[in-house]
Amino acid sequence: MTLDIPNLVDFDNRLREEAHEEPSLAIPQSPPTKKTQIIAIYGKGGIGKSFTLANLSHMMAEMGKRVLLIGCDPKSDTTSLLFGGKACPTIIETSSKKKLAGEEVKIGDVCFKRGGVFAMELGGPEVGRGCGGRGIIHGFELLEKLGFHDWDFDYVLLDFLGDVVCGGFGLPIARDMAQKVILVASNDLQSLYVANNVCSAVEYFRKMGGNVGIAGLVINKDDGTGEAAAFAEAVKIPVLAAIPQDDDLRKKSANYQIVGSYESQWGPMFAALAEAVALAPPVRPAPLNQDGLLGLFSAEATGAAFVLTPATDADMRGKNAVLKKSLEVVYDHV
Repeated sequence: MTLDIPNLVDFDNRLREEAHEEPSLAIPQSPPTKKTQIIAIYGKGGIGKSFTLANLSHMMAEMGKRVLLIGCDPKSDTTSLLFGGKACPTIIETSSKKKLAGEEVKIGDVCFKRGGVFAMELGGPEVGRGCGGRGIIHGFELLEKLGFHDWDFDYVLLDFLGDVVCGGFGLPIARDMAQKVILVASNDLQSLYVANNVCSAVEYFRKMGGNVGIAGLVINKDDGTGEAAAFAEAVKIPVLAAIPQDDDLRKKSANYQIVGSYESQWGPMFAALAEAVALAPPVRPAPLNQDGLLGLFSAEATGAAFVLTPATDADMRGKNAVLKKSLEVVYDHV
């Protein structure tokens, strides 16, 4: 009896080949309508992009603006806060089901409304079954088929995971799909590392002829220590808002409550952020190198003062280390 054992080498090679494929050119690349601002928001996972965007979009709608919020994170958590914790069907999942049924995806299948905000989730593949970046690309291809270029909005907000630097997640920057980028970070090294990486991507594509710039930084869970503000100053971008580290905000966010409203005590803060987002021009950042980033923090906090000690071949071999006689010829001095 022979066992049907999958050829993992071939499977691995297929994944590698797929990862190197150039994305389809059927991506929205034409300029947006003259009144629409398309803004991509980037930040480290868990830093509060969804909290910031759900409340910002709700506030913009209360101010009379037409807003489309698109979640571009495989976790599909962007719209959860907006919809009171309710997960809406993602574009990728819905597209797959409709395709199997021989049906076309319609707007009502993937786009939902609350408080004047229109929102949808691109979604992503099941864990271990595909590339999240390529899922983003396929999602935007479908949006174009649904008529993305003809939609009438004042703002289109795109929520992107900043930890990942592949082409799919870098799409708005690499393809000039957005006019500007907003960074969300806190006073911690990892979130600022991600923010600095996004600045590096923006600057790279500007040198390649791109037009996307950084509109500014939103400091979330601001504890007043100042590292995020120092980062913004160092890379030459403005701080658009500083959302405090407050227990009331934490509890309301955990309970899927919207605070970006005139009915909330936090309404004026999000109204000010909405105005800053509308007016902030896209600028070229000056990304930091690793030492410059570490320099924003005390050496004790980051280990920046640590001295690298090179390893030796004997270190690597451990108990297997054997002294080998040198073949070098040594001549006696006469």
